Amino acid sequence: MEKELVVLTGVSGAGKSTAMGFLEDVGYYCIDNMPPKLMTTFVSILAKDDEYPKVAIVTDVRSSHVFQHLIESISEIEKYGYTVKVIYLDVNDKEALKRYKLTRRKHPFADKFNGSISQAIVYEKEILSSLRGRADYVIDTSDLDATKLRTRLTQILLGDDSEVMNIHCMSFGFKHGIPSEADFVIDVRCLPNPYWVEELRSKTGLDKEVRDYVFSFDESKELLKKLIDLLDFLNPLYIKEGKSQIVVAIGCTGGNHRSVAIAEALKEHFSKKWDNVSTNHRDIDRK
Repeated sequence: MEKELVVLTGVSGAGKSTAMGFLEDVGYYCIDNMPPKLMTTFVSILAKDDEYPKVAIVTDVRSSHVFQHLIESISEIEKYGYTVKVIYLDVNDKEALKRYKLTRRKHPFADKFNGSISQAIVYEKEILSSLRGRADYVIDTSDLDATKLRTRLTQILLGDDSEVMNIHCMSFGFKHGIPSEADFVIDVRCLPNPYWVEELRSKTGLDKEVRDYVFSFDESKELLKKLIDLLDFLNPLYIKEGKSQIVVAIGCTGGNHRSVAIAEALKEHFSKKWDNVSTNHRDIDRK
């Protein structure tokens, strides 16, 4: 498996926290404010196994006195099999000042200039200029909101949307309560119930006999088709809005038969397009 290390850096207030949240969502193991001097040692430990193929390290002016070590470390890190990408987030002075006033955060160099944020911003950019020149990608976030920043990072790191969205299809029984984590709750108690077929009662929706029974009815096939059409339409829209996970909860009476069969059918469909699709049958072992 190809190993990748993203070094996320740039000026204060440019959106590094937002970017790190996105990286975590798409499977990167993220470390914030790591001193560049420790990066090579850290990566050498990770490289001993395949548990961390995608790593992101955020470093900024809090480690300014050792930025030269960052540039030196990148070449060393590549020896451990990691492809390194340096992403630099920038923002114009006017927008940076506006963001600091809105959040009322203290700039790291504010004390150096007796509280003057404008002077602190200029000084910070001078310090970071050499690192900006070393970056593989420079993203100016002056006119980017969080959603557009995530879109730009998707283009750089993933190439397409298939790796971004995590779709989780779960089944449950209404008599055991509705799952709080669900984005969608679909009630399939309207479908014929295998429970009332003696030879199917002890089986679950994971068994072929139950699945065949559930989908032997036209209403089951039509319901599945309409659910697929709806979610196929919505998922790309959610990605544009910055959402990276959808939990679809399918409920029947006990959570053993119909909901399980429908959840598995949804997973089978979505797995053809999206990379991160999973199922969980919360109540399948309850009787």
